[in-house]
This record gives sequence, structure tokens and C-alpha cells, in this order.
Amino acid sequence: MIRAEQLVKTYDSLQVLKGIDLEIRRSEVVAIVGASGAGKTTLLQILGTLSKPDAGQVYIDEVAVFGLNAKALADFRNRRIGFVFQFHHLLPEFTALENVCMPAFIAQKKYEQAVARAKELLDFLGLKDRMAHKPDELSGGEQQRVAVARALMNEPSVLLADEPSGNLDTKNKQELHRLFFTLRDQLRQTIVIVTHDPELAAMSDRTVTMSDGKIM
Repeated sequence: MIRAEQLVKTYDSLQVLKGIDLEIRRSEVVAIVGASGAGKTTLLQILGTLSKPDAGQVYIDEVAVFGLNAKALADFRNRRIGFVFQFHHLLPEFTALENVCMPAFIAQKKYEQAVARAKELLDFLGLKDRMAHKPDELSGGEQQRVAVARALMNEPSVLLADEPSGNLDTKNKQELHRLFFTLRDQLRQTIVIVTHDPELAAMSDRTVTMSDGKIM
């Protein structure tokens, strides 16, 4: 599903990634771990096309993503990659349902189609009775599940998560962790997670450890 080849990234004089090679199989849950400053988030941002490497290439479903022009890349990102961050980034003035619909609206999908898909996802994630609530009316765990539903809205090939449970209490953290494996089992979702959480890393199909810009 994902193949990264010889990724190099430098900020000022600091080389953050030093020739990363990585393959991730379809429907695999992979945890990327390592000390702060190891390059984990930089790697995830490049895999998600949010940042461009100085050298190397990323293939998603055999598409060389950095060979696309800016418009094609933005469209590919919107349709094929879902993101879940530590901070959920929900729009406060919109309901849970409206927040989940946003990626579909950006992709110019029909309103009725977007709403039906959003309702289906929120129901699947146990939020059927919370669809009309705004973010400040939801618990932290509920907000993060809304963010997961939003990430899944356009049926992405890949779900990327950066410290997704970092702000959650133990109960909500465990529920979110179980959710990732439900997505893998029931939706055949490919998931890459950057985490400092040893419990989540241990649950994953595979753990990739980074140190000083390299995969160990």
C-alpha cells in the first residue's frame, strides 16, 4: 500500500531523515516509535504528502505522489489519505455531522451522499445520538471519534495518525486504540500511527523504531 524510498529531509542544517526506506502492507496497522526528535512526525508528514522530501519518493497504491502537480496532489490527499492528529482540529461552529462531511464537500460530492456517509460513519463509531452536537458539547473521546469519522469520510486508502491518544484519559485512550483495530478488521483499513504509547505500539501488527533520522 505504501512504499517509501530513500527519503531525505533537512531543516536548515539539521538532517531529520537520513535515507528512509519503508514498506507498509494493505490492511496493516503499523506503529512508528522512537524518542522525541527521531524524525517520526516528519516521516508521517511526508507519507501523508503534507511535506515534501528533499530526495526520495513515496508510492501509495503505486502512485508516485511527488510526481503529481500541486492540484493533483491536493486532490489525491483529499481522496486517498485520512489524518487523525493529537488535537482533533474540529471546527467549533459546526456539528459533529457537519465536521465529518467537510472532506466530502471539499471533494465536491453531492450533499445527500455526503450526509448519508457521515451518518453511517458516526453510527458505526457509536455517535448516533451525538451527531447534532457541537465539539464543546462532546467529551474528549467523542471529539476524537468524530475526527476519525472525518478522516474516513472519503474512504481513504491510508489512515495516518500522529499521537492520536495523547490528550485522552485511560478509558478513552483504550477505546480509541481498539477502534483502530476494528477499522482494520471490518473496513480493511491501512493505518500508520506515530505514538509514544507502549500499549498501542504493542497492539500493532508491526512496530517500526526510529532513531536519529533512521529506521533501526
